[in-house]
Amino acid sequence: MQLRKLGSFGLEADEISPDFREVWDAFFRAQVLVFRARKFTSSGFLEFARRFGKPEPHVIDRFHHPEHADILILSNVQKDGQPIGLADAGTYFHTDYSYLDTPARATTLYSIQVPSKGGDTLFADQYAAYEGLSAGMKKRIDGLVALHHYGNRDDQDKSSRTVASVLSEEQEQKMAWVRHAVARRHPITGRIALYAVSGSSFGVEGMPEDEAVDLLDELKRHATQEKYQLRLKYGVGDVVVWDNASLLHSATLTDAADPRTLWRITIKEERPT
Repeated sequence: MQLRKLGSFGLEADEISPDFREVWDAFFRAQVLVFRARKFTSSGFLEFARRFGKPEPHVIDRFHHPEHADILILSNVQKDGQPIGLADAGTYFHTDYSYLDTPARATTLYSIQVPSKGGDTLFADQYAAYEGLSAGMKKRIDGLVALHHYGNRDDQDKSSRTVASVLSEEQEQKMAWVRHAVARRHPITGRIALYAVSGSSFGVEGMPEDEAVDLLDELKRHATQEKYQLRLKYGVGDVVVWDNASLLHSATLTDAADPRTLWRITIKEERPT
């Protein structure tokens, strides 16, 4: 498996090593791992993703793959006037499933249709963001716990979401407030990364709301600076897998008339034993 650097973090390869330990180690070292121009069936893609852990179907079940509910279809394509997939997959910096008690370990995407322009994914390295904080800020956030909920952008106003992202009443009932450390120790590498910023966390336990929002906004401005970012461009057949415990990511919008379709599988962390 010949690995090439994507930037200050991230690695890409043209082949997937048959020795999964090599893939596993490269993944946690790189944070973003890309395999170019693969050919996967839905079953093959699911088999690949399961090597990283147990998939968790997305709460928006309308766009589950018809054969495999663990696969979420992301697409701006419409058929017979209806969307075939989730068009807004999070065009703000966030980390997947932070609104669950057991959040996401890895997210993997398989690119099927690539638009002529746009559709990149932005990643922000939260190991580097934490290390770049002042000593005073590190001390301030040490031990703080953020409150997370399924949300979108910088508020909880449903009208700020695209229609596809709004939950039904039944789906809303599945969501609850959860707690995660603002600065979180990675469950595999043991390194500390920033985890909570405004966008999917909306408060800090024991802190007045206005003060908490100001803090989360300040952390977001810091954590998403260009110096911490990597922009990933896709080709048809590319497979990307990223580490949610050490990265923030953001989708970028595309022209609705310029088709883009991906399959997504999200892997949950394992609960401590």
